[in-house]
Amino acid sequence: MTVPTALKGVRVLDFSQMMAGPLCATLLADFGADVIKIEPPEGDAMRNTGETRIGGETEFFLSVNRNKRSIVLDLKTPQGLEAALRLIDTADVLIENFRPGTADRLGIGYEAVRARNPRLVYCSLSGFGKHSIHRDRPALDPVIQAMSGIMQLTGTRETGPLRSGFAISDFSTPLFAAYGVAIALLARGQTGQGQRLDLSMLHATICAMVPREGYYFATGRTPQRQGNEHYQIVPYNAYETADRRGIFLIAHNDKYWRALVRALAEPALADPRFAASKSRIAHREELNERIALAMRRHSADEWVRRLAAEGALFSLVRSFEEVFTDPEVAREMVVSLPHPTAGEVRVLANPLQLSATPATMQRAPPLLGQHTAELLAEIDLAPEPKRA
Repeated sequence: MTVPTALKGVRVLDFSQMMAGPLCATLLADFGADVIKIEPPEGDAMRNTGETRIGGETEFFLSVNRNKRSIVLDLKTPQGLEAALRLIDTADVLIENFRPGTADRLGIGYEAVRARNPRLVYCSLSGFGKHSIHRDRPALDPVIQAMSGIMQLTGTRETGPLRSGFAISDFSTPLFAAYGVAIALLARGQTGQGQRLDLSMLHATICAMVPREGYYFATGRTPQRQGNEHYQIVPYNAYETADRRGIFLIAHNDKYWRALVRALAEPALADPRFAASKSRIAHREELNERIALAMRRHSADEWVRRLAAEGALFSLVRSFEEVFTDPEVAREMVVSLPHPTAGEVRVLANPLQLSATPATMQRAPPLLGQHTAELLAEIDLAPEPKRA
């Protein structure tokens, strides 16, 4: 039985490279959009980033390009540009993350393609935005983390600013972009007209700091770097167990503090000074020391049992091996797809669970130009002859 998909019939042209743009296109592809990845002759730069390869493909590329078809077009040649424009005539959405002005120079800028296809939703992603004084600078995730203020929040007073352990700028940007494309498609259903969507990684990342900006707006101060701890909540930290595992404990209100006290069964924590949130913050160091001492008395397994039984807010700090061998994670979040050179490729599933139009995993990430002949045939063009 064919599974209905929310974006069936929507064609997306993905001119983007690296992570933010391609991941936006992938999120749309998961719900049935026909995503065509348009690559230069040398391919998406992500195909050659990093040294870990599976069947000739980098794990970076495999992670963010499922459910797509790939066509190679050299937009600097008349033939390549003509093919791109014919594809644009058939498209509902175009995603690009060239530096501002590059798409215009290549002949696929918004004004040029809107004249051909006024229903097109044109999504432009860039590091700093087309009106920024920094618009011509290159940008990657760590650059944006530094510029957005998120890096200043991460780390400890001793370490100084640190980047987050995952590409938060490269992840928040495609989430906002896919959300914006969906809104623009809904608007087109009402007006019959497409529109341009502009999004900078910098702005998306600043927005991802919520609610930390609230503290700055209220006090005029940047929250202090406190590692795993929280500037307004105690306890909020990872504590070591007798078998050297980490367990993260949080008590952001009195309900969870009482649950934690019951689980730890440590008489010293019944001290009235720790009864209210404000006084727990005031006695942060002493409270952390007492919790740390208690946690070192039992194994991680024993603490997981006790904390769960009392309804405490906690988690074992898990390794990737523990995460991806968890039966629930393996069932719900990992999908294997057959790949022409890499064999069975495991990719992450889309976490959105829609009851009527679920996400589907239909295609492994494509080889470079894997569908060139097929897609050119769809627009009545023959492949360019190979150069000697």
